[in-house]
Amino acid sequence: MSVVFALLLAACSGKGDLSDPTRNLSEAELYRQAKAALDDEDFETAIDYYGKLGARFPFGSYAAQGQLDLVYAYYQSREPESAIEEADRFIEFNPRHPEVAYAHYIKGVVNFNRRHGWFDRVLRADRAERDTTELAAAFGDFRTLVDQFPESRYAADSRERMVELRDTLARHELAVAEYYLGRKVWVAAANRAEYVVSRFPSSPSVRRALGIMVQAYREIGLDELAADSLRVLRANYPNSPDPGEEP
Repeated sequence: MSVVFALLLAACSGKGDLSDPTRNLSEAELYRQAKAALDDEDFETAIDYYGKLGARFPFGSYAAQGQLDLVYAYYQSREPESAIEEADRFIEFNPRHPEVAYAHYIKGVVNFNRRHGWFDRVLRADRAERDTTELAAAFGDFRTLVDQFPESRYAADSRERMVELRDTLARHELAVAEYYLGRKVWVAAANRAEYVVSRFPSSPSVRRALGIMVQAYREIGLDELAADSLRVLRANYPNSPDPGEEP
């Protein structure tokens, strides 16, 4: 009976293989069809075919390019976790590949697009609970690319995105500092403002962050830190009034 059952399983397996239109394709032809599906924006088919390419020919001539194409297919298919997972795998196993910079870049783009613009739409009372994980991850991805591959064709765009991300992250942290300041949670306000100054020193948010530090440190009774913050504020923004005198 067990022999008959095994034969039935084998028969079912064979039928499954016969239903696969790629079953007899060479590596080159399977890659060609996967790329054609990608170019036609048939991302579901492209993902399927690139997956089969990697499984059947893991060390073939098209393996690395197929994996990079698969990252892009996942990105276009709005599967960010899979795109990042494949990009990380490519980076791990192909650290010296000529296109490894692209893997870092697409990771950054995926994270950039997941949360980009979210903070600008609405700023409400729950701002202290907002998650900047994806934005910070995007900033880190682009920074890695710029640091390790400064001459890459993706470096210029990465730098521009880093500036935008820096300002967005700084605005978020400043909003949190303002939130705490308004509720007289002085230590939290000072800490968040100090983070803006230290982490994003060239951001436009620094001026207001220094003002918050002056106010919060005074309320805590840390007069020396308040005076230091005021000196830095006036050294960098000479026309700034004392935060305690602002309306």
